[in-house]
Amino acid sequence: MALEMRDRCERCTTAALPYDAPARICSYECTFCVPCAAAMGDVCPNCGGELVARPHRTVPA
Repeated sequence: MALEMRDRCERCTTAALPYDAPARICSYECTFCVPCAAAMGDVCPNCGGELVARPHRTVPA
């Protein structure tokens, strides 16, 4: 099962998050830009889980 690479921050919805951009995710794949994650103390507002660095992936062809 592949990780769903979402392209927008779920909090501010304006931050574009390309595959190779830094982002934070929880175990449910909720996705946030780095500034929003920091503002939330790296805690997911949806599940209360830890937000960690999203792995990088090359842009699909």
